[in-house]
Amino acid sequence: MTSPAAPTGSGGTGAGALRGNLPRIALTALAPAVWGTTYVVTTELLPQGHPLFAGLLRALPAGLVALAVTRTLPRGAWWGKAAVLGVLNIGLFFPLLFVAAERLPGGVAATLAAASPLMVAVLAVTVLHESPSVRRFVWGAVGAVGVGLVVIRPNAGFDAVGVVAGLAGAATMALGVTLTKRWGRPAGVSPTAFAGWQLAAGGLFLLPLTFLAEGAPPAVDLSAVLGYLWLGLVGGLITFVLWFRGITTLPVTSVAVLGLLSPLVAAVLGAAVLGQTLGPVQLVGFGLSLAAIVAGQLPPTRRARESASVRESAPVLESASTPAPTPTPASAPLSKGTPR
Repeated sequence: MTSPAAPTGSGGTGAGALRGNLPRIALTALAPAVWGTTYVVTTELLPQGHPLFAGLLRALPAGLVALAVTRTLPRGAWWGKAAVLGVLNIGLFFPLLFVAAERLPGGVAATLAAASPLMVAVLAVTVLHESPSVRRFVWGAVGAVGVGLVVIRPNAGFDAVGVVAGLAGAATMALGVTLTKRWGRPAGVSPTAFAGWQLAAGGLFLLPLTFLAEGAPPAVDLSAVLGYLWLGLVGGLITFVLWFRGITTLPVTSVAVLGLLSPLVAAVLGAAVLGQTLGPVQLVGFGLSLAAIVAGQLPPTRRARESASVRESAPVLESASTPAPTPTPASAPLSKGTPR
């Protein structure tokens, strides 16, 4: 049996808990902010038509570097768990992300990815057995709408394969985040090793698929080398260490809503690098998305905490109020030496 290597909160409630979590929140938020550069790097630096190869180079080298540095391998059941998490968070998510980025305008792909917090809110109830929260669903929907206002343009195109890839990527990310929270991180295992397991597992999953589906690697020039280095070292190893550390130390729905930073950063880079404009509608969308991100970090209200506490203690109170059964002659010990 394993448990997270770090505590899941600051030990308080309300504003005190939020202040205690701010350093973790800020570090975790760096991951989706950096991932927001994926759209510009993919379209401007990488060879087109090779999404699996891009995902492979982003995952496997970074995972091998992490394993070489930490010299820590999974043990027991964690071989299987690491493989599952690696396929969900890396092996499937990366190629789906690149397929969506190549076949859809960045805004459409980003809006589909913004559905992930809503999916996590559902999985938190069904997988983590958390109490349903209207607030989570409302702010998740607000965030998705805000992202849509920011990044979708009137002439945006909708490619069927790209839309399916975008939604599937959001679903795999949501399930991967939820299972990472449920299983935690093994005691004594560093965040770097934990991220390395998943990056290596995801990369090994991608290795045969890449060469079967795409054949020989594409020609790589200097700009592509720089793009792959950025996505692999910064957008892969460093950010996933921060991301998985955040998942194991923060509420899962709070981490999921931080993912909205990715399309917002992509939109800002689109304006700064590609000359795209941000009008009044986009600014309203920015405001809605930022409000959802902030609201997602706030601790539950006092009424919500009391309601959850009542639900959790109800079975205990019921069992405590039930009188113990009276022993019958048949249940009495047969002799003094018979163990109970």
